Amino acid sequence: MIELIILLVIGIFAVSYYLNNGENVYRFFSSSVKNVYDKYAPYSFKQVRQKVKELGQEYTPRQYFTQVVVFALVAGGISYLYFYNLIIALIYAGLAVLFIPFLAYLRCQKAYSEYIFEQIQTYTTNVIMEFNTTQSFVKALEGVRDSGILEDPVLSDVRTMVDMSYQNGTIDESIEFFNQKYPYYMVKNMHQLFLQITKEGAKDSGESLENLSMDIDALVEGVYRDQIDRADFHKRFITFGLALFLLVMAMQFLLGTDSYIKLLDMWYVQLILHCIIWINCFFLYKGERFYYEDVGVE
Repeated sequence: MIELIILLVIGIFAVSYYLNNGENVYRFFSSSVKNVYDKYAPYSFKQVRQKVKELGQEYTPRQYFTQVVVFALVAGGISYLYFYNLIIALIYAGLAVLFIPFLAYLRCQKAYSEYIFEQIQTYTTNVIMEFNTTQSFVKALEGVRDSGILEDPVLSDVRTMVDMSYQNGTIDESIEFFNQKYPYYMVKNMHQLFLQITKEGAKDSGESLENLSMDIDALVEGVYRDQIDRADFHKRFITFGLALFLLVMAMQFLLGTDSYIKLLDMWYVQLILHCIIWINCFFLYKGERFYYEDVGVE
């Protein structure tokens, strides 16, 4: 009886969705998510998400709603094939939907990390070119600052570096400030070279800077190649991860559906099946973390 009621509720929802072209559903979903986000999201992530919106990489409410439907259907369908129980299927469908905000967080962090890496690449290569002309690290920073090629937050931090250099009369504190905010190898190596040039008066700085530029180009090429490899890995990983869930179908084929359903009456069989689901979910979780995190960091 309860299963019939649940199916009836789902049916009413689907009909109302199509009759209203999904507008009310989208409006309700987007407003609910926004309210929760504004209340609980940390300020730092709000800045990240705002930049991702500016880059045009944030999902629309329609895309989020599609993701909710797909996750619920896939998780509900797979769990139903495991337990042949609509209640358990609905519980797993709900848990899968709850995972979507975490994926949104990882996706925003990935997009923001790639954006920052591109900005840092622009910063290092252009500071080197400006220095070859001005032979002054501070003047090179000013040239990059005023060129219009950088965007916030890197642009604001370069302005801070210039101000700190004039206030302190040295570049040490400004370099330490930037190194702490952007701990990339290319940044630290370039700043270390400029410290040596400034303090030791290196005569062959042109050759050293040219070698550094070549190292940066090779490093950037390696990072972008890693991003392509990650994307290819991600597609194969998701396919493999979902296939693991469907191994229960092979068990049912060998035992027969009726025999399999009889096994579900044993509590330890259900426990084993739940463990299989959670182990596979943890496997997918680790893979998603690997794909989305530390992108653009050498």
